[in-house]
Amino acid sequence: MAYVDTSIIEQIEMKMIHHSSFAVRDKFQRYSEDDESLVTSIREHGLIQPILIRPLSHGFEIVAGHRRYHACKSLRWRFIPCKIREMTDKQAFEIQLSENIQRKSMDPIEEAEAFRRYVMDYGWGGVNDLAKKIGKSEEYVSHRIQLLKLPEEIKKKISSHILNVSKAIEISAIPIEKQSLIVGEIIENNLSVKRIRELKMILRDNSTEDCNNTEDFTNTKNYISKSLKLAKKASLSLKVNLARIDNLIEEAQISIEPEHRTEIINFLMELRIRIHELIDDTIKFKNYNKKSLRSKIR
Repeated sequence: MAYVDTSIIEQIEMKMIHHSSFAVRDKFQRYSEDDESLVTSIREHGLIQPILIRPLSHGFEIVAGHRRYHACKSLRWRFIPCKIREMTDKQAFEIQLSENIQRKSMDPIEEAEAFRRYVMDYGWGGVNDLAKKIGKSEEYVSHRIQLLKLPEEIKKKISSHILNVSKAIEISAIPIEKQSLIVGEIIENNLSVKRIRELKMILRDNSTEDCNNTEDFTNTKNYISKSLKLAKKASLSLKVNLARIDNLIEEAQISIEPEHRTEIINFLMELRIRIHELIDDTIKFKNYNKKSLRSKIR
């Protein structure tokens, strides 16, 4: 069925409009040069695009257009052009999230918190559902949520763009007691993702490497070849389990009342994130062993 827009556009009194109780961000950025430019543009040309609101019992709630609303408020407007549309909490949250992602107005930790609320706190859908709604990959959403497992000090570095997401994801797979030490090394020496992975592999395989040094050439090649086959089987098994977990999440969404399903959804999502981490580990393990096998053949 084709989508039919049933919204209407009207002038609404500013005092009747409130911030969303399901806002994707806990706080909005402080006044910036962009906001000043927006105020100047609205003063000279008016508000070209109405803000999007939805009606509630106590007035109206902003869905999209917070910056435009505040700009008009700073100009002491009494009324503001609004596009009014009926929508659920879930729909309002999805629109806000998509708008903020398109504008790149959230840092990675803010995105992660919003994704967690959608999937775990509100139980509106799984990682796959959310990824489709916002036009991102499943890995993008999973990796963002994975960042929330990092210590607060590391999350602050991500929010302030001292540490990028790709490097932070690599750190999240390191034992927590070593994370703070390694992040200092990464920032100080500006280590690449490739170098971080090499360091992780060295830490993980130190004991295995010592053992391999005592083995003869043929046994080493056989060991690596067999390891690769088992790693491929392990990867396939993990992907099968991932699909089963997704089915269980969908079943929970359908069969359990919203007010009772948060705990089981949180549990299943934790399992899902762990399985994704294990899949990543198997890929890295296979790549490392392929490299080792090539070096042995040479």
